[in-house]
Amino acid sequence: MKGINVLGKIITKILEVFHWVGAVLMASATVCSAVAPDWVKLFVSFDAKECCGANLEVYGFEVNVPVVNEAVDMTFFMLFGIGATVILAIMAMVFRNLHLIFKKSENGTPFQKDNVRMMKEIGIFSIAVPVIGFIMSVIIRLVTGVESAEISIDMGGILMGVIVLCLTQYFIHGAKLEKDVDGLL
Repeated sequence: MKGINVLGKIITKILEVFHWVGAVLMASATVCSAVAPDWVKLFVSFDAKECCGANLEVYGFEVNVPVVNEAVDMTFFMLFGIGATVILAIMAMVFRNLHLIFKKSENGTPFQKDNVRMMKEIGIFSIAVPVIGFIMSVIIRLVTGVESAEISIDMGGILMGVIVLCLTQYFIHGAKLEKDVDGLL
């Protein structure tokens, strides 16, 4: 069990850092799309074709952006970038919470009040990712026009969030049982 705990702490910390770096880079590219569109290529490479457009995707939030004169429409990219930055930051928080759960549980029980709170947050964050994708897709359609882009959202995060929230109830029960046992001793 110790080996899994150590491995879990390492992997979750690496993933947290990668997501924070991704969020910062995406925010930088988003700002550049509004201020200096030529600089966006320093952060993001596009496989853009006039026939098919450029496909932008992060955690199931997908936008197929039209390409005109071999250039991506920066309005689409800027709006996508806002949503992608928020989604990457939320996923960084998921991995942060997972890391802290591993860390707090290594010398004790996983049925701790803080772990229960962090699991609940993971469930909420998991549900928030597709919700943010949906909200951003509505905003993109309102700003750019209904026929302008193909937008797709993966709703799997909602299912995962509901599962985590259900598991949280078992951890709440486990924490109560452990507190009762400690009270008897």
